[in-house]
Amino acid sequence: MIESAGHIIVVDDDASVRMMLTRFLEEHSLPVKGASNRAELSRHLESAEPGLIVLDLRLGQDDGLDVLRDIRSSSDVPVIVMTGHRCDEIDRIVGLELGADDYLVKPFNPREMLARIRAVLRRQEMGRTARARDPERGGYRFGGWRLERRGRKLFDAGEAQVPLSKGEYALLVAFLRAPQRPLSREHLLQATRIHEDIFDRSIDVQVLRLRRKLETSPSAPRVIVTERGVGYLFALPVEPY
Repeated sequence: MIESAGHIIVVDDDASVRMMLTRFLEEHSLPVKGASNRAELSRHLESAEPGLIVLDLRLGQDDGLDVLRDIRSSSDVPVIVMTGHRCDEIDRIVGLELGADDYLVKPFNPREMLARIRAVLRRQEMGRTARARDPERGGYRFGGWRLERRGRKLFDAGEAQVPLSKGEYALLVAFLRAPQRPLSREHLLQATRIHEDIFDRSIDVQVLRLRRKLETSPSAPRVIVTERGVGYLFALPVEPY
């Protein structure tokens, strides 16, 4: 499955890291292209949509987070971000907020990167299979809001469309399928397929982003409520249609 998912682009201004990673992935029969900066990545993206992007957040003159924003503005291609230091926690969290699918901290074993690439592509394939079995028809109404599954469009009470990232949409659907029930972080991780390994903070970040869009006061949430020791609860009644 991973070999047929499309080529991988490794974006890193450090030539030694870029070459090490591209050679390792090629040795495992994966088609790989390298890019040292934003301009080279753009040229690759113009020619063909990749199956996955590995993106260093420290790109010299280019800001990796800005590059990630650009990618997410037009594509849902899976992205694994790399950070250079363990103290760069803010960059990792912001990267997840912007829609990264996973991250690794340098230095890392290339075998771990390969395992994470396989895990991300496997989750993507499982998502495609699930969507094929369950076509996105109809939608949900809740508290004046409306979510159309076809097109993945969210509308507020005034019928203004509110944009959702891939992760935000998946999380909202997970809540709407089980309203007024406490849901554990593990359940939400499985439902959204944000990460295969247990990384609870990724769910917390996604919930924070979703609250900013749904709540009148995100600091005093009344739609997505924290259940201490359990996870989260979607407090509004939901009407499927």
